[in-house]
Amino acid sequence: MPDAEDVRTIALSLPDTTEKIAWSMPTFRVAGKMFATLPEDETSIAVRCPKDERDELVLAEPDKFWIAGHEATFAWVRVRLAALEDAAELRDILADSWRQAAPPRLLEAHPKLGLPTGD
Repeated sequence: MPDAEDVRTIALSLPDTTEKIAWSMPTFRVAGKMFATLPEDETSIAVRCPKDERDELVLAEPDKFWIAGHEATFAWVRVRLAALEDAAELRDILADSWRQAAPPRLLEAHPKLGLPTGD
């Protein structure tokens, strides 16, 4: 089961990522734009997720994903770390959130992390 240290290690391994304390918790930012947070008890993370996909995730896997009340109007979803299969799944989730926040120059510079090309 991934833990808070895995979140930190994986998030900081993504290009141009920094950690900053905000709202009394670690937040992870790419080029200054937040893509993940590690809330108070460090048993979950909040990541960017388009609302339509977020709602589908929550319906499909409610033990893994949920929407915090104060984030309901934003494109964010919570992920329970204990529900993840392994660090690879955590990496996929964090990388997807990173892609949503990263500027085009970083997506182009890191094609393996960048947006799908449709090939």
